[in-house]
Amino acid sequence: MTPAWIVYSWTPVLWQAASAPQLHLVHLGTRVLTFGDDDCPCSGQTLWGDQNERHAAGVAWDWIEVRHGVVAMSDPLGMITNLRLLDAQGDVMTQTQVAVHLHPLVHGLPWQTEVQRALGKPS
Repeated sequence: MTPAWIVYSWTPVLWQAASAPQLHLVHLGTRVLTFGDDDCPCSGQTLWGDQNERHAAGVAWDWIEVRHGVVAMSDPLGMITNLRLLDAQGDVMTQTQVAVHLHPLVHGLPWQTEVQRALGKPS
């Protein structure tokens, strides 16, 4: 699997924030960093991207298994992306503003299913 944080090295992609829902993110890989036990839950990273002839956009985040069969983002504001979202005036948004715009998109992805698959558990 491509390491999730590799997205930092991808060419930045300028994108209108209002058009963020038009991104078609697909699963590029999920990595399990720790297999949990009673004292330490499973955790890892997942990477999603939208690639076409004009751009390669990616979004990655850490996840953690909060209880058996339930995974969540470790830090909802800690998404990594090469997207540089632009506001209505054409100014680049802050990372926090970008996270707010990407959350609805990420929420609609079947990422928990992909994490469960990586953990070898039925979804």
